[in-house]
Amino acid sequence: MRLLLIVNATASSVTARRRVVIQAALGSGHSLEVAETKERGHATELARTAAADGVDCVVVLAGDGTLNEAANGLVGTETALAPLPGGSTNVFARTIGFSTDAIEATGQLLQALDTREFQRVGVGSVDGRRFLFHAGFGFDAAVVEQVERRSSLKRWFAHPLFLVSAFDTWFRRFDRKKDRFEVELESGEVVERVGLAIASNTNPYTYLGNMPVKIDPGLGLDSELTLTLWQDLKLIMLIRTGVSTLGSRRTFRRHRKVQQYRHVERFRISGGQEIHYQVDGDHLGTGSHFDVCFEPDALTLVIPTA
Repeated sequence: MRLLLIVNATASSVTARRRVVIQAALGSGHSLEVAETKERGHATELARTAAADGVDCVVVLAGDGTLNEAANGLVGTETALAPLPGGSTNVFARTIGFSTDAIEATGQLLQALDTREFQRVGVGSVDGRRFLFHAGFGFDAAVVEQVERRSSLKRWFAHPLFLVSAFDTWFRRFDRKKDRFEVELESGEVVERVGLAIASNTNPYTYLGNMPVKIDPGLGLDSELTLTLWQDLKLIMLIRTGVSTLGSRRTFRRHRKVQQYRHVERFRISGGQEIHYQVDGDHLGTGSHFDVCFEPDALTLVIPTA
């Protein structure tokens, strides 16, 4: 089988030793090529070229951002995508069953390739930019921007950094009264004065250490999107609903200022001001409106055996 290994050498948990071991393992029974990303967006080009050249599987040793880029290069092709954990959180690799240890995950991948454990799945899309597990708008994305401004600390303090950035954003960098937008569903229903919106393609939303943050536990790879909207950004409310997603979700499910819509195929976000947005944990900037949809049967994944 022809494989392309895409490596982000600057990712949080990529080391020279792990890279050598992984390359040797993948190359022992397969035709392996290796490419290292040089800049943002490079993984998309590498993956797209590999698919056009007939590569069977693109393996990504990196974090979720680089994995997202590679997925965008493979959507609509028959070339499979396989993640190996190289970032600080590795949400998608963990979600589909890969180990958090890159060497152990490589063993899982080799076994899955041998037995051809491939699955065709759907992806989300924000104005044509696909996402594997979630897209965030408003406060959520503003927090991600602050995390990225401190990216040099992610290798050592990834999860504490996210929490610190969340508080910093709430107190100093986000206008909770003015930074609002409206969401129009496919049914025509309009939800106004939304401050935070998350479109989920899988569960969990992310991980806090070893704990999954569960917005919709029933969401799977073969489901349409789940859309969750927060109309209240009071600090105590965000803390209570956030803590709730780590456990029973009772407070989260019952809060009258949290609206959740399942099996969503498309919706539109618009506002009178620029809205921050992110996909799969990568801040992509701001915009005044976004069209979000679910694209079924879009991408082939390598799924580790149980």
